[in-house]
Amino acid sequence: MKPFIFAIIGLASTVAFTCPAGAQFGGGGYNGVQFVEAVRKSDGDKATQLLESNAPGLVNARGEDGDTALIIAIARRDDQWTGFLLNKGADPNLAGKGGDTPLITAARAGFGDAVDWLLSMGAKVDAPNKMGETPLIAAVQTRQTQIVRTLLSVGADPDKTDTAAGYSARDYAQRDGRAREILQLIQAKKPKPVAK
Repeated sequence: MKPFIFAIIGLASTVAFTCPAGAQFGGGGYNGVQFVEAVRKSDGDKATQLLESNAPGLVNARGEDGDTALIIAIARRDDQWTGFLLNKGADPNLAGKGGDTPLITAARAGFGDAVDWLLSMGAKVDAPNKMGETPLIAAVQTRQTQIVRTLLSVGADPDKTDTAAGYSARDYAQRDGRAREILQLIQAKKPKPVAK
């Protein structure tokens, strides 16, 4: 895991480490959609200018497709932008289109550093998307063994079922013949007793 050097918030000396390459501070009055587009295009100058000249909540704005800048950065496995946005106060639990949280996006993309950073910042380990998929289910479906290990170690529930197919992470692992190691990790977590 890369250290989360971006997490050092509040020190004037960290500005150079938190701004994506080429970012400059400045004024300007733009809205959240423009901010998200600046992140999508990796335009550090414009994104930083917008953050500095607008209300603090701009970092959590959604783009036209419903995704936040954080989800966009995580989906492309961009550690610099992910760290920058988290350092600027991006909500680690704010869902985008389809209800995917940043943690679901990181699990699906196989972005282990982001999984670690999000968990350290309070991301909810079992928060589902609109189809009931949890980060653990997403990691199992995409065969992200190390992320499955990480999520299980912080208490992810392997028996929480989705609403799309009614399967849990354990069920998906059992159904996938190519996920033996993942199944072993999950089988080590005994199912919770069913309340009577």
